[in-house]
Amino acid sequence: MELVVGRVAKSHGVRGELVVEVRTDDPEARFAPGIVLRGRLPRSKEVRDFTIESAREHSGRLLVFVAGVSDRTAADALRGTLFVVNSEDLPPSEDPEAYYDHELEGLTVQLTDGTLVGTVTEVLHSAAGELLSVKAAEDNREILIPFVNAIVPTVSIADKLVVIDPPEGLLDPE
Repeated sequence: MELVVGRVAKSHGVRGELVVEVRTDDPEARFAPGIVLRGRLPRSKEVRDFTIESAREHSGRLLVFVAGVSDRTAADALRGTLFVVNSEDLPPSEDPEAYYDHELEGLTVQLTDGTLVGTVTEVLHSAAGELLSVKAAEDNREILIPFVNAIVPTVSIADKLVVIDPPEGLLDPE
């Protein structure tokens, strides 16, 4: 299974630097100089390898130079490219309370009393922290649940289950 670790938002400057929206919790490792990432090009099924030359944080995104991209035109052509890694290539997490996004997606979400809430569709990474995007079982609306211990006391990958204890109003439709 391919996991998206970043998406090229646009070019930056005239020397081929890419603005990358980070979709990994370990950007320092994924975008380290010398790392080769597979990139799925936009509007195409073509996949290319990209060697990271440098990366630096800028306004919540990364500014990345990749080998072979040395001007704005070449960088603009990569807009929308998804950088991916193979989930089988990821080492198991050493932290029992740390999860890869793909491990959480598809898990059933229920309240502490066993009431079904829905299914995790995506893990969103924001400046304020991680959010679980849950498709409500009742009406298919999206519910955003802060992924913090106070609200999400239990995650069981083996049981394919996330148990939540939301504060009043979190699950109410807007």
